[in-house]
Amino acid sequence: MVNIVLFAEDYGHEEFVKALVERLSRENNVPVKITLRNVRGGHGKVVTEFQVFLRDLEHAREELPDLLIVATDANCNRYAKRRREIDKINDKFKNFTIYAIPNPHIERWLLLDSAAFKIVLGKGCGKPDKKCSRDRYKQRLLKEMQSAGVVPPLGGIEYAEDIVNAMDLQRMENANASFSKFLKDLQSKFKEWSSK
Repeated sequence: MVNIVLFAEDYGHEEFVKALVERLSRENNVPVKITLRNVRGGHGKVVTEFQVFLRDLEHAREELPDLLIVATDANCNRYAKRRREIDKINDKFKNFTIYAIPNPHIERWLLLDSAAFKIVLGKGCGKPDKKCSRDRYKQRLLKEMQSAGVVPPLGGIEYAEDIVNAMDLQRMENANASFSKFLKDLQSKFKEWSSK
């Protein structure tokens, strides 16, 4: 069994990334155990908590997993900048780390595959624009769900697993560069694990 530790900025990242990892686990016939490191409080808190965890790994206070996933929004700062910020503190464990950095926000990833949205909610969603504004995509996700006749108590994130499982990953890869980077890195790991 492959041991994965997921550091997620919030519930949305946690649900989306966990669903995608579990989907690839099934598709590649590679069992995984995901340990969630619930980090609330935004990107800064993710970096701080990740730094503490890395120190614990270095001093053998934590068991070294097969993979570390850090999930945090780009928040209009671009993928490369966010990745550099995290890499800066992660010298020793870079080979064990991949990044889910939605640009600009995780909710936009849920809106990228209208066909998957329709499968899950009965009505497709409009293609999201590429603007950078706080809460823009949270509001858009909620609006699209309400348009499909669904009033989600958690803003729509509770449908992340179903939407991820319905997604055409090739279409998603072509639709968004930040998703493509994460998916390719994750698929590469599963290919490595399945060949063992």
